[in-house]
This record gives sequence, structure tokens and C-alpha cells, in this order.
Amino acid sequence: MKAALARLAPVLACLGLLLAWQLGSLALANDSFPTAWESLRAIPAILTDKESLFNIADSLRRMAIGLVFAVGVSIPLGLLMGRSRAVAAFFNPLLMIIYPVPKAALMPVIMLWLGVGDLSKTLVIFLGVSLPVIFHSFEGAKAVEEKMLWSGAAMGMSAAARLVRIVLPAALPEILTGCRTGLVLALITMVTSEMIARQSGAGNILFNALDMGQYDTVFAMIIIVGAMGICFDVAFEAGRARLVRWSEPQFDIPLSFS
Repeated sequence: MKAALARLAPVLACLGLLLAWQLGSLALANDSFPTAWESLRAIPAILTDKESLFNIADSLRRMAIGLVFAVGVSIPLGLLMGRSRAVAAFFNPLLMIIYPVPKAALMPVIMLWLGVGDLSKTLVIFLGVSLPVIFHSFEGAKAVEEKMLWSGAAMGMSAAARLVRIVLPAALPEILTGCRTGLVLALITMVTSEMIARQSGAGNILFNALDMGQYDTVFAMIIIVGAMGICFDVAFEAGRARLVRWSEPQFDIPLSFS
């Protein structure tokens, strides 16, 4: 019974949220705040419109490119920072300057340099994803036991080989935690960048609907983006659980004898 409730908990939470939304909208009776039912009814119109689907596909393409490049750069950099004080001392001040700055605030400057095309939006996604992945890679590499590295050195491994064959696998659970955070941030920065540079994408659909007073479409698009985020997170977590199953705690020993 408890296992069944645990599986149903996310569905029940979503239904509860939709019910609260429906009741709140009916109570306020505001044209700019459509009911949950009206917003849900607008979703099929978006998903069956070719132009809207192309816009969403453009968003996902930019998100994927920014995410892949961010992960490809951030993991090696984070691992190096975690194992080299010199590398950490050089990059830490730069990251501390960039980290607190909202990535959307950088968008106008980046647009001045690179224009309003895909490159500027992808760069904002890259910046948004990089920092958490670097941080978690750094923490994972720093936590690797020195005895493991000494053993590798005693076996004749070079510093690069120790980084790839010892540090990377040991830090993988922490790295994947950073990647999971980065995946969510990629979705957020994707939509935010498209709201500012409105040429194509999910953010473009959302703000065009807002300009035309199509509030049911606005909220329908928010639901679609939220659903994409849930799907991405569930798929990533399933893959992460398989990759680092060895690091998951096992409770084979009974925790109580009552």
C-alpha cells in the first residue's frame, strides 16, 4: 500500500496543484488568470500547430547544444580544480564573479557582441549550466581519497591517467548531481533567453501570446515547459541510477529488531 502511494504521490501532487489553480482562478474571476481547465484545453492547439512545434524544436536544439558544450568543458575543469591548487586558485575568482550574476542580465551585452541569433542564446545556456557542473565536479574530485591516487602512482600511472581512471569514476556520482542541476538550469535559461531575444522558441510563443492577450495559451505553454522539465529529469535520473548504482546506499542489514 505504501509503495503504491509513493508511486502515485507525484500524480496526486499535480492533481492537487491543478485543483488549487482551478479554484483560485474561479475565486479571483480575472481574465488574465484563466482556469486550469482552460489552459489544459489550449495545449492540443499548440502541439498540433507546425509553427509552434518548430519553435519548441528550436528551443530544444539550442538547449541540447549549450548543455553538451557546458558539460564537456565543465567536468574536466572541475576535476582539475579539485586536484590542482594552482588551477583552483586561478579559476575560483573568475567563477565567484560570474556565479552571482543572473544570466538573463548578461543577455543584452551578449546580444550586442554576437547578435540576437542562436549563438547568443546558446552561450547564455552554456553559462547557466557550467557553474553547477564545475562546482560538483570540483567537490567530487576533492573528495577522492589520496590513498587511491598514491596506489595509482605506485602502479606507474601518469597524472592524466590517474585523473581519468581514478578521479573521474570516483567523482561520478557528484558530477551527475551537478549535471542534473545543470539540466534544469538549461531549460530555465533557454526560455529566459528567448523571452529577451524573441525570434523563435518556446519563450517566443509565450510572449507573443501574452502580447495578444491569449492568456490560456500563455499558461498552456508554461505547463508544456514544466512537463518537459519533469520528463527530462525523470529520464536523467533513470540513467543516473544505472550508471552509479554502486554508489547507492544498500540497506540489506535490518535497521531495527522491533
